[in-house]
Amino acid sequence: MFHKDKRTVLRLALACALLPAFGSAQAQPAPAAYPAKPIKFIVPVPAGGAADAMARMIATHLQTRWGQPVVVDNKPGAGSSVGMAVVAKAAPDGYTIGMGNVAANAINPAVRPEAFPYDPVKDFAAVTMVGITPLILVVNPQKVPARTLPEFLAYLKAHPGQLSYGSSGAGSALHVGMELFMQKTGTSMVHVGYKGSAPMLTDLLGGQIDAAMDAAATSWPQVQSGKLRALGVSTAQRVFFAPDLPPIAEFVKGFEMNPWHGVMAPAGTPPAIVDKLAAEIQAFLRLPGTEAQLRERGVVRVGSSPAEFAKSLRDEAAFYRKLAADAGIKAE
Repeated sequence: MFHKDKRTVLRLALACALLPAFGSAQAQPAPAAYPAKPIKFIVPVPAGGAADAMARMIATHLQTRWGQPVVVDNKPGAGSSVGMAVVAKAAPDGYTIGMGNVAANAINPAVRPEAFPYDPVKDFAAVTMVGITPLILVVNPQKVPARTLPEFLAYLKAHPGQLSYGSSGAGSALHVGMELFMQKTGTSMVHVGYKGSAPMLTDLLGGQIDAAMDAAATSWPQVQSGKLRALGVSTAQRVFFAPDLPPIAEFVKGFEMNPWHGVMAPAGTPPAIVDKLAAEIQAFLRLPGTEAQLRERGVVRVGSSPAEFAKSLRDEAAFYRKLAADAGIKAE
């Protein structure tokens, strides 16, 4: 996440799209022998979601280009930290990489730092941020009369602490996103945590809870069907799948949340190998067919350089540490 004087992830996406196909990653050639054996690609979430799809697309491309198997290994658990701990502890030789995300490398370390198995920044070599999966602020239209974000803010201020919102669990991106929203607007709602976004969405549709800051890929179909009402998107700019939906930031100064996914290697991986991975993945992400596949899954393509990704990792970690402390967010 980039704030004020920092570029937003969406601006970074635009800038990356205008770079030459291999960007700065050509600066140092990787050893000719790499890769000389199969690569393990750890995905810290279950199969079937957007992050898993991104990883499998990249794995297929690398395998085709380099002639070595790239094996996707799903290791979900503990807010993605189980899988990313495997990456952090792997040999730094380029043969184990992982699909990091905002939960594993920013939010969860901030809300439970005393119990975390790795340093979310120092224990990884940033390769490239692949994309972001925007959140949308949604309400049950049968429970909340507001049709716009300003109307919702007025309604919240007239009914402090009377509405409830759901999330996929304490410390999740959905929880932290709404806490940021309330912090920025001076409003209050009751948090109801669930074991996953699916049961949360069921209760939101059923009227057991009133609102949520949910993943667009999950809630947008319900918005299109009229079962939910979308009031804003978490990114600083409008998104391709909902060009008429305003960013929350248009009405809430300083609000921005960009749940990101990016390829990482263990700290100490030779820069030449990191650069080779980054160059190949960046080139793949800029193919029109790749962007079309990502859009089908609600993903905004990024494709940053290792240096840009490393900087955003530091910024994200610092931002969520402050937010967790200011809002008193703790994991269950």
